[in-house]
Amino acid sequence: MIAPDGGMRRVGVEVEFLGPSVKAAAAALVRDLGGVAEPEDPHAIRLRGTRLGDLSVELDLRHVHPARHPDLNVGLGLRGAAILGTLVSPFVPRELITAPLPAGRIGAVDEALASLRSVGARGRGTILLNSLSLHFNIDPPDLDARTLAAFLKAFLLMSDELRRQVAHGSLRLALALPPDYPQRYKDRMLAPDYWPSLQDFTADYLAANPTRQRALDLLPVLAYLNEGQVRQALPREKIGPRPVFHYRLPHAHLSDPDWSILPAWRGWLQVERLAAELGRGELNSRECV
Repeated sequence: MIAPDGGMRRVGVEVEFLGPSVKAAAAALVRDLGGVAEPEDPHAIRLRGTRLGDLSVELDLRHVHPARHPDLNVGLGLRGAAILGTLVSPFVPRELITAPLPAGRIGAVDEALASLRSVGARGRGTILLNSLSLHFNIDPPDLDARTLAAFLKAFLLMSDELRRQVAHGSLRLALALPPDYPQRYKDRMLAPDYWPSLQDFTADYLAANPTRQRALDLLPVLAYLNEGQVRQALPREKIGPRPVFHYRLPHAHLSDPDWSILPAWRGWLQVERLAAELGRGELNSRECV
């Protein structure tokens, strides 16, 4: 995975889990990976200078981080948000978030997962009907319209197989996967002659997918490239503009001591290889169906 400037492309990783408090999880990571813990609020801690670079551990609920999300305006205040976080922590996942890592180092995230397991981190892919997620935030090789279209075409062509890999034959896990893209949109995307301009690609994506709930969520990169166009269509959606592919299909299984993020990452690399061939015109989507 080489960037246009010849360097290694980077990947940020997000892993959701249940069990230990944010404070206990952060302490385990500092113990095993080094670094310094810097509390942001009672339910979010940043870790600076670990062997994996900068990390954070936080309760995955915006309402308990009022300083970070003042736009929510729910009137809790700092004390109320802290109390709410304590009340919901048995049910709301914690999240480990890495700063972007060189793609070649992604396997080292398993070291952090071992630290979390040592203090009771757990999870079996879902919580109620929602996913306990493993997300990858992947640097695109380029930000032009053809690259974005090639990756989405490749992902749509491989989506059914990737969903089977993630679900492992479990209906419970399958039901927690992000909703599929509308069939009419998939047909349009996979037409061999569909190589739109960036503006048209964005407009088509927003019209068919006005939600973050997609297995390959392109809203962050589209907002980075043209935030006005995205916000006009989705003024209230939670979108962090950034130049990444937000791949959010896999589940996290910290209760399994043998579970690793690498099989899910290898699934993404299949998309990378197919996207490169489509982008170079060596294949067209009709040949792949």
